[in-house]
Amino acid sequence: QVQLVESGGGLVQPGGSLRLSCAASGNIFSVYAMGWYRQAPGKQRELVAAFTRGPTTNYADSVKGRFTISRDNAKSTVYLQMNSLKPEDTAVYYCNADILTSTGRDDYWGQGTQVTVSS
Repeated sequence: QVQLVESGGGLVQPGGSLRLSCAASGNIFSVYAMGWYRQAPGKQRELVAAFTRGPTTNYADSVKGRFTISRDNAKSTVYLQMNSLKPEDTAVYYCNADILTSTGRDDYWGQGTQVTVSS
């Protein structure tokens, strides 16, 4: 069984910063892609940033230059540093990972963490 546990969300003023963390735990053989998605009210879930293959990263155009994804492979943890936050960044942020376990390779999601950008 694999769990993705997110932390770091909250309320921040426009222009502020937050750092999200997502730790994967369980019977993990290997972590392939790992990253962050978000879903705002009334909108579809969208990619924010992810490690897609090895060190290769992919960012949504709307966050380029403001958000940075990083990871600690030893801890199976991925981080999202969010700077210069805007009200339109308000959403539930979900961690996603493509993980190989003893039962096979599968796609996993965290429970989500709320990020609210408001004055």
